[in-house]
Amino acid sequence: MTEGPDLLQAVDLHVRAGSHPAVRGVSADFVRGQFTAVIGPNGAGKSTLLRALLGLSAPEAGEVRLGGRPLRAWSRAQRSAALAYLAQGEELPPSGRVRDVVALGRGAGEWRWGLIPARPWTEADEAAVDSALDRTDTRRFENRRVSELSGGERQRVSLARALAAHPRFLLLDEPTNHLDLAYALDVIRYVRCEVAGGLGVVAVLHDLNLAARADRLVLLHGGRVLAAGPPEAVLTPEHLREAYGVRVLVTRVAGRLLVVADDPTFS
Repeated sequence: MTEGPDLLQAVDLHVRAGSHPAVRGVSADFVRGQFTAVIGPNGAGKSTLLRALLGLSAPEAGEVRLGGRPLRAWSRAQRSAALAYLAQGEELPPSGRVRDVVALGRGAGEWRWGLIPARPWTEADEAAVDSALDRTDTRRFENRRVSELSGGERQRVSLARALAAHPRFLLLDEPTNHLDLAYALDVIRYVRCEVAGGLGVVAVLHDLNLAARADRLVLLHGGRVLAAGPPEAVLTPEHLREAYGVRVLVTRVAGRLLVVADDPTFS
C-alpha cells in the first residue's frame, strides 16, 4: 500500500453524464503541491471529470487512483479525509454563524445539530477551524451570519470550510464564478498559498487568464484531453482555436500570460 495519497490519477477514464459520454478516455495526473486548472468550453466534460475524481460519478471504464490504489478501494471516510470538494454555487446555511459553518469541515454538524457524534470534538478540531479562518482572512467576521455576507465573502467561507478538513487534495468547480475581479484574485491567491504548503489543487476554471496562474493546465475538448502541461504550452492560439472555435492573441503583460479574443465571430 502506498503511504500518503500524494498522487490523484485519472486512468483512461470514461464517464457518462446521463446518457451522454461526457468524459472519453481521459488520463491525467494531479500531484500534491501543485495547482492544476481544468479548462475547456462548455460541455467539454470538466465538471464530470471533477466528480469522477471525487468518486461522485462512477466511471463506465477506466479508473481513478489515489495514492496508487483504485479510489473504489478507499473507504468513504478515507476518501473524505483525503479529498475536499467545493461545488459550483455551493449553498451555505444562511442563518449559520461563519465559525460554525467552517467547523462543518471537521464534522461539527454532528455536534451543532444534536446528531450523534462519530467522535469527540477536540482542541485539534478547534485549532483547525482557527487556522482555516486565518488563512482565508475570514476570522474578522467569524461571528456574522452567512446571510450578512457578500458573495465573495461567502466563497471564502466555503473555502475555509474545505480547508478545515486538512485534505490532501482540494477540488473546486468554478470557484471564481460570479465573483468580481478582486474577490476572484483573492480566491486564487489563497489557493496558491495552500499549494505552497503542500496541498494539491484541481480547479475547473472558465477564465483563461485566471487559469494561467496555475502550475499546470488540462484542456478538455469533446470529453478528451486536447493538451496538458504548463500554461505556456497549453494556452496557444492553435489549441484555443481548436477548443473554443475562436481566434485569440496570447501575449505577456508584467510577466503573466494574457489571452485576448481577436475575433469572437471566427469559426
